[in-house]
Amino acid sequence: MKSEYDVVVIGAGPGGSIAAKTAAQKGLDVLLIEKRQEIGDPVRCAEGVSKIWLRKHIEPDHRWICADVKGSRIFAPDGTMIEMSEEIAGGEVGYVLERKIFDRALAYESANAGAEVMVKTRATDLIIENGFVKGVRVMHLGETHDIRAKVVIGADGVESKIGRWAGIDTSLKPADIETCAQYLMSGTGIDQDYCYFYIGNEIAPAGYIWLFPKGKGLANVGIGILGSKSGEKHAIDYLNEFVEKNYPEAKILEMDVGGVPVSGSIEKTTVDGLMLVGDAARQSDPITGGGIINAMEAGKIAGEVAYDAISRGDVSASGLQEYEKRWRDFIGREIDNSLIVKDIFTDFSDKDINSLAHSLEGVNFSSMSLLDLLYALFKANKKLLWDLRVLFKNVVKYELDFEHEK
Repeated sequence: MKSEYDVVVIGAGPGGSIAAKTAAQKGLDVLLIEKRQEIGDPVRCAEGVSKIWLRKHIEPDHRWICADVKGSRIFAPDGTMIEMSEEIAGGEVGYVLERKIFDRALAYESANAGAEVMVKTRATDLIIENGFVKGVRVMHLGETHDIRAKVVIGADGVESKIGRWAGIDTSLKPADIETCAQYLMSGTGIDQDYCYFYIGNEIAPAGYIWLFPKGKGLANVGIGILGSKSGEKHAIDYLNEFVEKNYPEAKILEMDVGGVPVSGSIEKTTVDGLMLVGDAARQSDPITGGGIINAMEAGKIAGEVAYDAISRGDVSASGLQEYEKRWRDFIGREIDNSLIVKDIFTDFSDKDINSLAHSLEGVNFSSMSLLDLLYALFKANKKLLWDLRVLFKNVVKYELDFEHEK
């Protein structure tokens, strides 16, 4: 570890590793630090990703792919099931990963591209001079080091301190965060070709329960509920009730708990000398809480913008503004649309959810775009057309823009 680099990336999750890899491939001198002693552990994720989007960043490897699913099965409170193909089932359906291996593979790729990787290295403060981020202070094996950098990229997750130290408002209200708990279980007997989602206020208020196949009869069984809905009864209590009722013979092999931001886009993710990526930038999907692909997309953009800004000699907030523009144009619109849906469906009763599920029974989801899905919903639920009118306009505009760009 040297005292100066072109770029320091804080956090070796998917977003941080892709940012480090991209910047290093451009020829920049990059340091990637991770506070934990093992990259990828503990897992705070259902581990599902879209195949198409994943392949943009890394070639799939059987070592870290546990399951290759073909769709999702969504269960309403009354048991009504809607089955969707993986193409329209969302960014979390496709491959189910082994994050402990996957995250290390991404970090290895960043190292192979030329980045220096340091584990058990915790950021304790930013170096700020005249309001300009100039580097980071870290603790490594009991010793404090000041590391200067032209650009700092904060990819330090939902609990991110980097953004706060830089003066960016990353605060989260209870309604902006999903509290999550997950078991790795054997003996659930679920179909390993599908991801399962259970929705309903009795079992997961303003959230859902998921079962993601992990191969060899294993499954991630987890829950996320809005923090504002968590009172005396916590996420783990709801999960235990679900498991005891539906899979009493299944065995728990691991347990993970954590939080996921579902706040939608924050006002800014850049300041002089710094960019935020992934959960630190609140770039996860407000509906599902999924953030792997969004973090990787943002990380790639951040690495490219860091190179361009350093090459121009302008790493001010203005010089890094291209990052702000590109990620918002690319993934920001989808995040904002998801926030609209989240805010509306949070108020749905179980009766409303059942009615919605019934209206979709018999619909062929084998090849359907989001716009097609909205049309099907609106046809059967006139009130929903009014509630989701802003989303509908946004999707129509997005699809028209996409056709124009083609």
